[in-house]
Amino acid sequence: MIIAQNISKDFNGIHAVKNISFEVKEGRTMVFLGTSGCGKTTTLKMLNRLIEPSSGKITINGQDIFSSKPEILRRSIGYVSQNNGLFPHYTVAENIAVVPNLLGWDKNEINERSDALLKQLKLPVEEYANKYPDELSGGQKQRVAIARALVSDPPVLLMDEPFGALDPITRAGIRKEFRELPELKSKTIVLVTHDVQEAFELGDQICLMDNGIIVQTGTPYELIFNPTNDFSKSFFNHQRLQLELSALKFRNIWNDLADAENASAASLDSSQSLWEGMELLSEMNEEKLIVKDEESNSLKEITIQTIQSVYLEIKRKR
Repeated sequence: MIIAQNISKDFNGIHAVKNISFEVKEGRTMVFLGTSGCGKTTTLKMLNRLIEPSSGKITINGQDIFSSKPEILRRSIGYVSQNNGLFPHYTVAENIAVVPNLLGWDKNEINERSDALLKQLKLPVEEYANKYPDELSGGQKQRVAIARALVSDPPVLLMDEPFGALDPITRAGIRKEFRELPELKSKTIVLVTHDVQEAFELGDQICLMDNGIIVQTGTPYELIFNPTNDFSKSFFNHQRLQLELSALKFRNIWNDLADAENASAASLDSSQSLWEGMELLSEMNEEKLIVKDEESNSLKEITIQTIQSVYLEIKRKR
């Protein structure tokens, strides 16, 4: 879906991004992870030409992004920034309608689409549609920004530290909502963050960047368990236990779990992590929970003891 080949960006002789290449497959989420100044935001903004590359080639769905005007390109790409970018003098409904109006949509079509998104994002239309941004909390503003980015149903969504301005509790909650949003299941997403836990929760693939280059690309599992260099290994050391449990999904240990029955009792699915399982066991104060694998429709049960023993066995083998 998105292919970047040898892209670079120089600012007055300073090499912000240095000859990097990557591919984001359709329907997947690629996270650019790294500390401030590593080049991740510059890389993201080159994809919709908010920043023009100094060199290199970028195609989206087979089309060269330089073959059309930047403003036309951006209408087909959703974009969410850290500061939400809402127009303060527009209501929630008017903010969401900006791109559909540019595209010439019928008013009823705009209202129907906006209402559906607000419902998905837990912002009831009758309560929030006519509010202004300064009447909303930080989390609510970010939900509106996501709705505005999604309203025209773009195949690609770019997100630059989308939850960075939120407090930790709100941030964790909206991340969970974001991950479960039906609207995003078919989107190709590129997300920038410096939050490692966020990257592990949301990314199918992670590009770890440093000093303008991609140090390693891989799944959370590959980055945490198979680092290719000293930088990758040391980058995750400060919270390694939590990240290892986040990188391990239930599908990775499926054969080590006990079979279960009663599909209606399933609280987790096999794509979720051991860390999420431990959190849910604690939150629900349960001794065991049921995990369902959507592909095979099979069920397993988990306990804290099971998670601990499987994790320790994996560590022992490594």
